[in-house]
Amino acid sequence: MVDLKSQYENIKDSIDSAILDTVRSTQFINGPQVKSFTKSLAEYTGSKHVIPCANGTDALQIALMALDLKAGDEVICPSFTYVATAEVISLLGLTPVMADVDPKTFNITSELVKPLITSRTKAIVPVHLYGQSCDMEGILKLAKSNNLFVIEDNAQAIGVKYTFQNGSVHNTGTMGHIGTTSFFPSKNLGCYGDGGAMFTNDDDLAMKLKMIANHGQEVKYYHKVIGCNSRLDSIQASILDVKLKHLDEYSAARNQMALRYDEVFSTVEGLEIPKRQENSTHVFHQYTLKTNPELRDKIISHLKENGIPAMIYYPVPLYKQEAFSHYVDPDFEIPNVERLCKSVFSLPIHTEIESSNQDYIIKEIQNFFN
Repeated sequence: MVDLKSQYENIKDSIDSAILDTVRSTQFINGPQVKSFTKSLAEYTGSKHVIPCANGTDALQIALMALDLKAGDEVICPSFTYVATAEVISLLGLTPVMADVDPKTFNITSELVKPLITSRTKAIVPVHLYGQSCDMEGILKLAKSNNLFVIEDNAQAIGVKYTFQNGSVHNTGTMGHIGTTSFFPSKNLGCYGDGGAMFTNDDDLAMKLKMIANHGQEVKYYHKVIGCNSRLDSIQASILDVKLKHLDEYSAARNQMALRYDEVFSTVEGLEIPKRQENSTHVFHQYTLKTNPELRDKIISHLKENGIPAMIYYPVPLYKQEAFSHYVDPDFEIPNVERLCKSVFSLPIHTEIESSNQDYIIKEIQNFFN
């Protein structure tokens, strides 16, 4: 689904030099490479504060910890997303409330969230799924009118720009109270291990996020709050600092691939191409098609038989996962998510794919439908 080796080979000299410089410095934890990368990322995203951490799941957990929520407080999140989004809510003794998503954009909307708000609701976690922004203007208005926090899960959409009705443009991850992201190797901006970061424009929240990620201490050995140990190491930061310079180039390559897919698959009866929102750019972390549920697994089998990887993101709604069964009744269903889990599949889309390989993928899908 991704070709990390080819991507590395194209920037090998810069990556190798950055890693070697870090090793020679022997400042492996919180070294100057971490400070350099966080400064570069703040400039790229327009966020006032960037707080690095060990991974994207930690970023979500620390963000929730910084809000001083109480056990049993409800946090609304999509039911069509990776488990980490709801996992950290449950881990902290909070109650995840699963929202339906728009069947075309795969994201939550203010209209779908509004009926779920109760007196116990304290926060909303919109996930910018597959590389496209949620309708943040509506979500932010809804949150403000109900005095709710907004934590953006931006693990799949770093570099996306969202345009408000007044013409202002903001990067995803910088519009809510806190934004989070992951630098897992397969992400659009990925390191060669684990890594994550948090974003905020609030000075007080930034200080608290930093403390929580560092054992709850602002000054060494003086612990103000209960925290954890979550750090982005210097080697990973040095790698990310190099790759950040190429992120727009990578996004453009993904978009070029997506347009080629669109051009062909929009004419194939039985396939539905991804919908683009007019007020959001797209970085295509995944290129996800919809088809008839009776055909989906047969298509994937056909592709794999011909040496083509394809993935289902995600095959089971979160509320049907055993880990979350105690939050909902056994017969609970969310209609859009139920259909999506049975009909979506994602094709390879990455920065180094050769046009001949993409043509082969297209040809085999055409062969299936012909």
